[in-house]
Amino acid sequence: MIKIREFEEYYNEERGWTGAFQQAVAHLEREGGGTLTVTPGKYETYSIELKSNVTLHLEAGAELLFKQDCGGYRVISTEYEGKRTDLYMPCIYAKNAENVTLCGQGVLNGQGEYWWKNQGKLPAGRPYLVCFEHCCRVKVLDVKMTCSPVWTLHPLYCDDVEIRGVTIRNPRNSPNTDGINPDGCSNVRIADCLVDVGDDCITLKSGTEETPDRRPCENITITNCNMIHGHGGVVIGSEMSGGVRNVVITNCVFQDTDRGIRVKTRRGRGGSMESILISNVIMDRVLCPFVFNMFYRCGMNGGTYKDKFAHKVTEGTPVIRNIQIQNCMVTDARSAAGFFYGLPEMPVENVSMTDCSIRMCRDAEPGYPGMMEDLEPMSRERIYMRNARNVRFRNVSIQGYQGEKEGKMPWDMDESCENVDTGEQATKAN
Repeated sequence: MIKIREFEEYYNEERGWTGAFQQAVAHLEREGGGTLTVTPGKYETYSIELKSNVTLHLEAGAELLFKQDCGGYRVISTEYEGKRTDLYMPCIYAKNAENVTLCGQGVLNGQGEYWWKNQGKLPAGRPYLVCFEHCCRVKVLDVKMTCSPVWTLHPLYCDDVEIRGVTIRNPRNSPNTDGINPDGCSNVRIADCLVDVGDDCITLKSGTEETPDRRPCENITITNCNMIHGHGGVVIGSEMSGGVRNVVITNCVFQDTDRGIRVKTRRGRGGSMESILISNVIMDRVLCPFVFNMFYRCGMNGGTYKDKFAHKVTEGTPVIRNIQIQNCMVTDARSAAGFFYGLPEMPVENVSMTDCSIRMCRDAEPGYPGMMEDLEPMSRERIYMRNARNVRFRNVSIQGYQGEKEGKMPWDMDESCENVDTGEQATKAN
């Protein structure tokens, strides 16, 4: 183990502790690895690049402040939203490394205000706060992260990733500051985290139709986490061209997120999202708790594939299937109890919802449960379903929806939905 203060001679006023971190990591690399400890205090620095077998440990009271000057950050070629692009090097970065750990009770402060106000005005894109690219056996444990310039924690094409006990807080109005975004990763465990951000809290991604080397995001567990304020609690897509599969989301609490479980894709994107288990999730004051939207309008080519007529099925046709939702409790949902909108040529398929209770907010303002063209705002709508097949509801209670007093059933479905078993006898409120 070495301490950063041992390399204080490399500190200078212009670059802060950047040189000290470079020298310390190089020393550990020559030694075959080890732990670099950051003792209590504030350390201004540019990017820190970690290497194989290196642990960066931030003691309680230690805070890394990443400098607000793009000129001191090296530009690298990487991916953002599934597209190859030039970004400033992430504040904490590792590429082609193994056995890399970021841990401790200290703070990573991205000082994102500089980047947010200058987005689109700089020669390259904003840096991730933490990014591990093409790495294996990665651990991120206990650290606190705040004010990320863009996505906060971004494992990209990694295998065997553990993220545990992490706290992420970005202002609600900070742009594109997603919390944890595994992208084309396998064997990821996310547990015991608190995520309060300006965009989606946790998002699973696997590239777009323009991604050169699409890889699935698979074998993911998300458990015992708190999500606050984000656009979505746990989100899949809209980059899902490589496929997302074998995902368990359990024992989580979402508060004041726009949507709860949110799946978003569209024609041309391809890929399949399948084998997803959602259980023991509590949601409070969400716009819509369950959103499966295959007409997502935002991002690249967002308005190209919006018409509601059936298209020919091709490799660019996305698939959503084999979803189980169980033992979930929702209070004060606003726009709809659920929103399932498949493609006419590729319906959402094999959905099961059991032992769930959803209570709508009685004074809810109208809002959009899913982001798609030609959708009217909704308030206290029922479970809204279009283009779905092999759907099963059992012991699902919905209270406070529009039309409840008039005797309308809790489901809004049309002839595009096939083989739907609503278990009507179990849906009525007590």
